[in-house]
Amino acid sequence: PAEAKAWAPDGPVTMIIPYKAGNGTDLTGRVLAQYAEKYVGQTIVIENVDGGSGSIGWSQLAESEPDGMTVGFMNLPNFNSSIVKELGTYTTADFAPICNHVTETSLVIVRADETRFTTIEELVAFAKENKTVASTNGPQASNHIGAQAFANSAGFTYTDLPMGGTADELLSLLGGEADWCVAKVADIAGRTDVKPLASFSTERIADYDIPTLGELGYYDQWLGSSRCVAAPAGVSAEVVAFYENAFKQAMEDAAYLEDASSFATDYQSAEDTAKLMAAQQAFTEGLSDGFWYE
Repeated sequence: PAEAKAWAPDGPVTMIIPYKAGNGTDLTGRVLAQYAEKYVGQTIVIENVDGGSGSIGWSQLAESEPDGMTVGFMNLPNFNSSIVKELGTYTTADFAPICNHVTETSLVIVRADETRFTTIEELVAFAKENKTVASTNGPQASNHIGAQAFANSAGFTYTDLPMGGTADELLSLLGGEADWCVAKVADIAGRTDVKPLASFSTERIADYDIPTLGELGYYDQWLGSSRCVAAPAGVSAEVVAFYENAFKQAMEDAAYLEDASSFATDYQSAEDTAKLMAAQQAFTEGLSDGFWYE
């Protein structure tokens, strides 16, 4: 009898990215897809499904056939917040984690030409005397969580300006609609039109000459986003193992690492990604008690 072959896709693979082209997830996801094709053995077709703070794309991924031909990106904790807010009908059980791709730290950001406040201390002092506006990537999404954590710890309130995603959030900041915002390192990689003032890391980030919020007495925990790859629930263990291995090889590829040097690749296995998803779900559910203000 012929030897049985291990599972592999038999045609182009669709990768759903639940944000518009140009978003940080889109940019990093395209780099991964480009190099993963070598190990997947098929073309990976990016499908941007924007809307609903990511929930439309996640709904489409959850409803896809569990045949291994469709995978997609999940942004934690945005994905978890969408469950808490019931933006879709899915839960964590509707997805099969494959791996983590990128873990990005959040930053407090202003326009590069901002003169009213050029340090995080000056921003806090200004915000305590004036009602500032912060653009975010959607109600209770990752950058809104960051803005709220910063404001709560620094003792001021602000007006939230929710946008459709981080790309639109940054456009709002640059257009003068917002005074400041929170975004991740990968979102501003190579940009000269914005300036970070502080990071949500526990230690200073080597590439930025800025303090951590914690060292100044503000929010002292790590905060950011994990960008994971998942499939619809119901895919076989063989499918998960195939992609887990293919993406791991891609993330260890020397050419990939050179091309991805501007963002923080953080491969984690399917098992560890499932634990990460569960931890972020517990984190976002806990934010509903006394964290938000109207």
